[in-house]
Amino acid sequence: MTTRTERLDGLPFTRKHRRLLVGSGVGWALDAMDVGLISFVMAALAVHWALTPTELSWIGSIGFVGMAIGAALGGLLADRIGRRQVFAATLLVYGLATGAAALSTGIAMLIVLRFIVGLGLGAELPVASTLVSEFAPRRIRGRVVVILEGFWAVGWIMAAVIGYFVVPIGDDGWRWALAIGLVPAAYALVVRFGLPESVRYLESRGRVDEAERIVREYEASAGVEPPADSAGVEPPATATAGATAGATAGAATGRLEPVEESARESIWSPRLRRRTGALWIVWFGINFSYYGAFIWLPSLLVSQGFDLVRSFGYTLVITLAQLPGYAAAAWLIEVWGRRVTLAVFLAGSAVAAGLFGLAGTPTTIIAAGMALSFFNLGAWGALYAIGPELYPTSTRGAGTGAAAAFGRIASIIAPLLVPVMLGAGGTVVVFGVFAAAFVVAALAAFTLPERKGVALEET
Repeated sequence: MTTRTERLDGLPFTRKHRRLLVGSGVGWALDAMDVGLISFVMAALAVHWALTPTELSWIGSIGFVGMAIGAALGGLLADRIGRRQVFAATLLVYGLATGAAALSTGIAMLIVLRFIVGLGLGAELPVASTLVSEFAPRRIRGRVVVILEGFWAVGWIMAAVIGYFVVPIGDDGWRWALAIGLVPAAYALVVRFGLPESVRYLESRGRVDEAERIVREYEASAGVEPPADSAGVEPPATATAGATAGATAGAATGRLEPVEESARESIWSPRLRRRTGALWIVWFGINFSYYGAFIWLPSLLVSQGFDLVRSFGYTLVITLAQLPGYAAAAWLIEVWGRRVTLAVFLAGSAVAAGLFGLAGTPTTIIAAGMALSFFNLGAWGALYAIGPELYPTSTRGAGTGAAAAFGRIASIIAPLLVPVMLGAGGTVVVFGVFAAAFVVAALAAFTLPERKGVALEET
């Protein structure tokens, strides 16, 4: 008897998959736009409000405090109330808070609103990748999730364009830039009513009629007839563990009892704890280096003597290299596998970070920065692909959310440490530390299990 998840895994990539990928990807890009904008706002406020490096570091870090909390809460909520519901709610929260931040009258108000923005951003990212991975056909699941993550580059490029053309127009240019961040609030309605709920989640909550309807819609999109016995197909074992009696009683009604909390496997169980520990190390290292470097990048260029417009222009060029990085990772992840692709791109990021710290001319700064963008964002794509594949359905949202939350601790610390490291030895020390963090993350990535071609239920 073929389960619904097996039916989804065996489908070709259809217009329904494309709609889900693009719909989730637009939300992802809007997230990236918001995160990227703050780096340009920081550089502008350093000029217009005469802020100190310490004050700027708090503006850069406070959002990640919210993201750490949001990532943990978002993953837990996604396992309880659904992926789509949490996705839409988080878009609404951070969109409204970003728009309100444009009206900030001082640094305290801006910091509070950036914290609220972070709550929404942190909860959305792991939820979106989980939703997409649970619908993607098994043979190309990794590639589809990397393409989703590739929308991050689109959003960051949007932020760089806004930073280059809008932020420098005057003293209030940064306010207009943040006001554009209201867009995600409106897009939340598209997510809520336009995207499907996870079939695996619906089965785990006993809502098998809804799950069957969604699977049949995807099969119709592919021109595939559902199996003759599909109305009575049982969900996979992960959805019914601990609820056998409920499953039997619900056979006649088309509903199953939801999974008991006691049946949920802990992410720190003997079977999962090694992969959880390694995943947390990778998340910590990549967050520390990425956000430490890219949140401060425009400000670092200004501190090296480049004017605001020129530093923003360099940042825009460097950001463009993110797109080919994602494209390369999306192809390699189904050729090399998840683990090797992730480790190689992290190692490349380490080399690029070291070269950037030694760069002293516009040409070498741009070249090393583009290499860092290429490898770093390719690593992000592979990381988001491998994360959801490490956990069973009942704890997938919690597992990916907890890893993201732990990584956000590094994204909080890194912007705060940049001024200290600059004082200790300039950009050489700053990017030397980032390179070391990438090396540790690459070593941890090699210890993760390879999940290429494995069904999500076979974790």
